[in-house]
Amino acid sequence: MTISKSSEEPDMVVRVRDVRKDFGDYAALDGVGLEIRAGESVAVMGPSGSGKSTLLNLLSGLDRPSAGSVVVGGEDLGRLSERGLAVFRRRRIGMVFQFFNLLDDLPALDNIALAGQLVGMRARPARRRAAELMDELGIADRKDIYPAALSGGERQRVAVARALMNRPALLLADEPTGALDRRSGEAVVELLTELNRVGQTLILVTHDPRLAARCASRVVEIEDGRIVRDSVVESAR
Repeated sequence: MTISKSSEEPDMVVRVRDVRKDFGDYAALDGVGLEIRAGESVAVMGPSGSGKSTLLNLLSGLDRPSAGSVVVGGEDLGRLSERGLAVFRRRRIGMVFQFFNLLDDLPALDNIALAGQLVGMRARPARRRAAELMDELGIADRKDIYPAALSGGERQRVAVARALMNRPALLLADEPTGALDRRSGEAVVELLTELNRVGQTLILVTHDPRLAARCASRVVEIEDGRIVRDSVVESAR
């Protein structure tokens, strides 16, 4: 895989300040603060119900904080309209899910290209960009194959290519190896590690400490809606 390193100067991609997220009487997040610089790879860990997914939803603009501020890629998400948030997600955020979330009725290339077309890219340039990404991720020969006929590892690579389509400021990966066998999971770990090595800012939600140690330079641990530890991974690349 040959992915070009970004020439942009390092800056703060994520600034979360005093964030609280309430669901009725329950505080899913309570006074959370977090800063992530461009090019960092951060693993978010914690037990089920600790607030990991809520934090990811706030960073992606899928939800809004009850209090505090969330700034991603220079955008204060609390000041954006619903339409503005949708545009922000499509242009600035790449998302990789545990169960891929591919469209079953589109072949792999079109699944990827669609992400570009949704932000106004014409079909031909979008397909060209998608083909380049598939080549970089080692799945160029699968471009005409529908998701049901792809292996789990291939589907996750298609999902990663789709997430990278619009050159996102931030790549969010939610348990990206959770639905994969060991071999496919190892391949995705190597892919995420390489993407970060060449400059992609990455936030990884995982229950697996081995995955965090392989992919991340920092581990943020959440318990009961609060960050209880933010530590450097000693074995980081």
